[in-house]
Amino acid sequence: MSSQVTAPRRELLADRAYAHLRDRIVTLGIPPGAPIDEDQLGSELGIGRTPVREAIKRLALENLVTVFPRRGTFASEINITDLADISDVRGQIEGHAAYRAAERITPARRVELEALLSELVASRGSSDTGALMALDTRVHRFVHGCADNPYLEDTLARFFNLSLRIWYLVLDRLPHLLARVHEHEELLRAIADGEAERARAIITEHIEIFEREIRAVL
Repeated sequence: MSSQVTAPRRELLADRAYAHLRDRIVTLGIPPGAPIDEDQLGSELGIGRTPVREAIKRLALENLVTVFPRRGTFASEINITDLADISDVRGQIEGHAAYRAAERITPARRVELEALLSELVASRGSSDTGALMALDTRVHRFVHGCADNPYLEDTLARFFNLSLRIWYLVLDRLPHLLARVHEHEELLRAIADGEAERARAIITEHIEIFEREIRAVL
């Protein structure tokens, strides 16, 4: 019985360690190339070494950390030349996710959608780039979840996280961040109205425009 209880608990701890470390890496709280101290991370989160190592294995598969035998674990470097390829993949699969989200949104998800819409409206005119990017991230991940396809969601998470690191790298130079974030109001309304093709078109264009704006400031 104890092993049956311990395994799910370890998985929950590993998920917490993963989310914490992922967010610090994608927001550049841990800069590219910086070492990651497993013991310190475990101490910060109040968890043991095993769930931390499981989280790091997952992040390594997603190209967010690099593990060098006998040297340690480091936040992966950012390769700006990957932007076009990452955006190309995202445009296809995230467009499909938005399409499915419009088809499959549940009543519970509709409540979340309305809350996100309210936050978007309330943030109009904000100059807090960190808060805007956090809201943008939540909208994207919400759409991924609404597609109700765990394989699609896992694949999207990998490419979206790689995109986020590049966004944060140039965040202070993006001229139209507020406008880009508020494009999500139209996206969420299309999903709420079941307009699948419109939702696909909106998110695809959003990704294309963001890529062009990032490229323009690199």
